[in-house]
Amino acid sequence: MPITNVQDFRRLAKGRIPRAIFEYGDGGSYDEVTLRANRDDLETLRFRQRVMMDVSGRSLRTRIVGEDRSMPLIIAPTGLGGLFYADGEIHGALAAEEAGIPFCLSTMSICSIEDVRSAVRDPFWFQLYVMRDRGFTRSLLERAAAAKCSALVLTVDLQVGGQRHRDIKNGLSVPPRVTLRNAFDVASKPQWALSVLMGKRRSFGNLQSAPSSKDGLASLARWVSDQFDPSLTWDDVGWIRSMWSGKLIIKGVLDEYDARQAVSCGADAIVVSNHGGRQLDGTDSSIGALPSIVDAVGGTTEVMFDGGIRSGQDILKALALGARACMIGRAYLYALACGGKRQVTSMLEILRKELDTTMALTGVQDVTTVTSDILLRRRDGSFVGER
Repeated sequence: MPITNVQDFRRLAKGRIPRAIFEYGDGGSYDEVTLRANRDDLETLRFRQRVMMDVSGRSLRTRIVGEDRSMPLIIAPTGLGGLFYADGEIHGALAAEEAGIPFCLSTMSICSIEDVRSAVRDPFWFQLYVMRDRGFTRSLLERAAAAKCSALVLTVDLQVGGQRHRDIKNGLSVPPRVTLRNAFDVASKPQWALSVLMGKRRSFGNLQSAPSSKDGLASLARWVSDQFDPSLTWDDVGWIRSMWSGKLIIKGVLDEYDARQAVSCGADAIVVSNHGGRQLDGTDSSIGALPSIVDAVGGTTEVMFDGGIRSGQDILKALALGARACMIGRAYLYALACGGKRQVTSMLEILRKELDTTMALTGVQDVTTVTSDILLRRRDGSFVGER
């Protein structure tokens, strides 16, 4: 049966990789209210169909933090990509390079900065968590600069971790906690197990120089869990900015005040995001927060969007509400689990075609000119589907 959309990738991925890995990528925190809201609020927005308009010369090209890109899409930083598919981050970076879009490598990736850099021609982005060990944080920045990463994505919404019930129930840990259930699950996925064993790494590649890494995975895992710093403030962003000369993107903004603070700290872009519903459960959906953030920064910086994108139509909705570009995390992981670079490339092409077709049917020629006029409004001016 042909794969025609992201949901097809999700369905296939669920059967190809162990349950604990799949649900790590698929799930959210606590009762997953915000996880569901990210999708529900996107789906309720409705398009304004337009006809008899010349849409013969459509263009999806745009500029993202000063770089020309083939479409307004970015592969988001995702942890443990190399457990969804062997050397997964390398596969993702190669697919993004081929598609002409940015790839962002997570601090918590399996492949290291150096692993990915050695495999690609073009610079990629690096996502940073500021850790208690500021010396180690500085070393990550130096490694990203040495790899010529073209942008730093500073994630600011993980000072403490939201509890993810699925991960606890599945015994997801580093190293994996072996139970009767997950042992049978892994045994039933021999192709996955063999490929991951043959990959470059099976632990956090960027953390191999951490002080506790020489004491084994269990010690490294304890070190990681202690490194997220609840004392972080905007002053720390200034410290990062002073050491990073490239583009700085601040990810995890849902509040207007925080958006203005990010701009004042020198951010070249901000990402409206609730961490994919994986942190504060019960907060606003990303698409719900997007318009007020766009209004708050007043064109002083680029606004990107992250949270619930599963189709090219979702991308167009976010652009209509003011986003410059969108990030995809789960859609990327689903495709990655289904077959590495080849399937990520296929998924990106599906999104491209969906975006292009929806532009045509809403009368849009150029993706950089999309406005909220393509969305249906009620008589009071609010959008159909808007709460």
